Amino acid sequence: MANKKSPSKASPKAPAKKKQSPAKLWIAGARLRTLPLAIAPVLIGWGAAASIQSFKAPLAILALVVALALQIGVNYANDYSDGIRGTDEFRVGPLRLTGSKSVRPELVKYVAFGFFGLAAIAGLAIVVITGFWWLLAVGAAAIVAAWFYTGGKSPYGYSGLGEIAVFIFFGLVATMGTAFVQIGSFDANSLFGGAAVGLFASAVLMINNIRDIAQDKLAGKRTLAVKVGKKWAMGYFFAMLWAPFIILLPFPYLYPATFFAWLALLFVLPATLIAATAKTPRELILVLKLTSFAALTFGVFFGNGLAVVNFSL
Repeated sequence: MANKKSPSKASPKAPAKKKQSPAKLWIAGARLRTLPLAIAPVLIGWGAAASIQSFKAPLAILALVVALALQIGVNYANDYSDGIRGTDEFRVGPLRLTGSKSVRPELVKYVAFGFFGLAAIAGLAIVVITGFWWLLAVGAAAIVAAWFYTGGKSPYGYSGLGEIAVFIFFGLVATMGTAFVQIGSFDANSLFGGAAVGLFASAVLMINNIRDIAQDKLAGKRTLAVKVGKKWAMGYFFAMLWAPFIILLPFPYLYPATFFAWLALLFVLPATLIAATAKTPRELILVLKLTSFAALTFGVFFGNGLAVVNFSL
């Protein structure tokens, strides 16, 4: 019996090697590969404001702080909520702070709240500067949506509504909100641009959930991918991935420099090919990264294209 216990004690120590660097765990918990999804809509909002000479640097920077803090906050909130529910016990991806028991769950929650607080402070600064006090309700809704994605008794992320929420908050709200606080009114360019990057963000979540279909079924997490099955989920992913280019089609005629947003195809094409032939979760993680960079590339060049005024027209 003594001999059998010794390998048994050795096996739990295997993950302990990953616990040697707390800094790496916290960086991994921030899920840096998702940050382009926070940056892209803000860049398009900047471009929409600049296209009518309404770019205001302080407000633009504050909008970026809000978007980044919300994105990091929701990542830590998901780590905490999935971890305490036991959902991450079934996952095959990177180690999570809470699920791996490397960090006290309460600490992860407090850090998530800290980033939500930072987003709230930056948002309040925007409201004080602009005088648009009703934006406080929008900011509160964004924080509530971020927490209840996987938090609370009935998280909507467990009911197949994650992609819709991501499209709204990391697409339309982030882009149109960034433009609105600078322009002072709603702008059509930010609406279409927000829809495009919102689709990219939804595609990132969809491919992530496709990767986790088997594990989420075991955990009772009913994502859209789990509900419709892998075949249909992959179809939705391809639609989300390519639809932004349909939105882009007319823009180069109005804003010629937006043509360079087609460079996002350099990431979309390999993402499509890999997703269509993937056999392992690792390949789908690569698709996730490529889609995230496609969103950033689209945001950079679409936003810049709007900002470049063609006086010859």
